Amino acid sequence: MAQKTAKRHKSVWLRNLLSGDHEAFAEFVEEYKEQVFLCSRTLGLKDDEVEDVASETFLAAYKGIRGYRGQAELGTWLWRIAYCQAVNYLRKNQRKHQLLIEPDEQLADDRAGQISAGLENKEQAEFVWRAVEQLPRLWAVAVVLFYREEKSVSEIAKIMKKRKNTVKTYLFRGRERLKELIGPALGDYIDDGK
Repeated sequence: MAQKTAKRHKSVWLRNLLSGDHEAFAEFVEEYKEQVFLCSRTLGLKDDEVEDVASETFLAAYKGIRGYRGQAELGTWLWRIAYCQAVNYLRKNQRKHQLLIEPDEQLADDRAGQISAGLENKEQAEFVWRAVEQLPRLWAVAVVLFYREEKSVSEIAKIMKKRKNTVKTYLFRGRERLKELIGPALGDYIDDGK
């Protein structure tokens, strides 16, 4: 019964959101702001830049919400907007080269050597996500979307405007690089399928 009520509430909320209701949009921002921040941080933006991109993202979402047709999940739709806004921000601020350098040419942070033994599960997860931040930006975005946001390869391809095979390559290379970075500290924690 509670599940049915929650589903009905979400349906009403979505209808209100699509009709331009300001309260529904405020709830939308509250619900998805962390995802937008995560997207921007994954692309290497600093905190003040993240705030700027988030503002631009939600402004673009507000302007375009009436065009949302439900072909993708709302979160996937917003991730694409956030991704595009972050890439545009990087281009406008002369940091385009960070995205266009071939992933094999990008160097990992010096933090790669900060490996500690005896990590607990929560610490392991935090350690892994810190390691993901050291990946080349496009790989990191694919890994975050796939593992943290649980998006499909098809959804990621749409968000990143890349081919599915390219996304699969980013995921494969990202996993391989993570094994190199954290394998010694975590042993078999990361494998090819997880």
